[in-house]
Amino acid sequence: MQIQNDNEGMTLALEWAAKGMTSTAPNPRVGCVIVRDGVVIGAGHTQPPGQAHAEIEALRDAAARGHEVRGATAYVTLEPCNHFGRTPPCSDALVRAGLGRVVAAIEDPNPLVAGQGLAKLAAHGIATRTGVLAHEAYELNIGFFSRMRRGLPWVRMKTAASIDGGTALHNGVSQWITGAEARADGHAWRARAGVILTGIGTVKSDDPQMTVRATDSLRQPQRVIVDSRLDISLDARILAGEPCWIVAARPEAGRVRALQAAGHEVLLLPNADGKVDLPALMRELGRREINEVHVEAGSKLNGSLIREGCVDELLVYLAPCLLGTAQGMFSLGPYDALEQRQQLAFHQVQQIGADLRILARFTAD
Repeated sequence: MQIQNDNEGMTLALEWAAKGMTSTAPNPRVGCVIVRDGVVIGAGHTQPPGQAHAEIEALRDAAARGHEVRGATAYVTLEPCNHFGRTPPCSDALVRAGLGRVVAAIEDPNPLVAGQGLAKLAAHGIATRTGVLAHEAYELNIGFFSRMRRGLPWVRMKTAASIDGGTALHNGVSQWITGAEARADGHAWRARAGVILTGIGTVKSDDPQMTVRATDSLRQPQRVIVDSRLDISLDARILAGEPCWIVAARPEAGRVRALQAAGHEVLLLPNADGKVDLPALMRELGRREINEVHVEAGSKLNGSLIREGCVDELLVYLAPCLLGTAQGMFSLGPYDALEQRQQLAFHQVQQIGADLRILARFTAD
């Protein structure tokens, strides 16, 4: 493949970064390609935590193919790290390799890096450039940027509904409103998250597994259940497999012990009303290095999360049908004035099979 300019080099690096969509967390998804005279001589992406970052993978790939990287250009989707974490600094490796130029899409928001990686490269005579396809690089790691800048994960709320906003019939029947393509796409969004969050209402009514099944994934996201009174049954399907985190407001000692004995973790985060403190939960998930939270819950928890300002964007699948009198997506309001409405901006609209997928982000206004 011939690389004609920096945009083409970074586009390819972003494609490599996307290969780590489900495997790099809590680290960011990063891709790197090394180019000499327009020819790609090495490429790689960040591996699971504790393993090599994208730059090291690309250097190893070039060496395995017998290429000399001295004087070549490296395209990397995030500023090379400059600190010792689970692995040594990538900036040092690039300096030792003698790269002639490093193009980074965007600076690393991690305060341990934040421009220092690029500064080290420049101090060793390596030409640098930033800002190439920065928006695309940011979107790929929106949760990592959120956690680094706000201490909070990026929270994405998924729901599927008819055009008239129904998520289930009046009697609770909901399988299936959307088609197979939309359901598979929803699993791909599950797979990229660090946490799948639901509520006890959904657990009781649907008995879901809340796992990734319709797409390939190297790991299952952590499952989190909001259950203020610890009403969950030990026989619930969501408790099968990997341990869950159950977030409660009341310290029911016997139930806590039973859940812990089964391998699950119980977090007590009460608010003044005796319910789960949802903002505190998001802060705790950020502290636990969760980049992205994928919410699949009922209208009551959905409404509470939105009212508490805990949701960044909606992932809505609309099916071309009408359900009439039905259960809704969000328990909000009633509002008496339009000024009270929750304002969003459309970020992306795409047809998935017969259904429509809408990404809409909450705005400050």
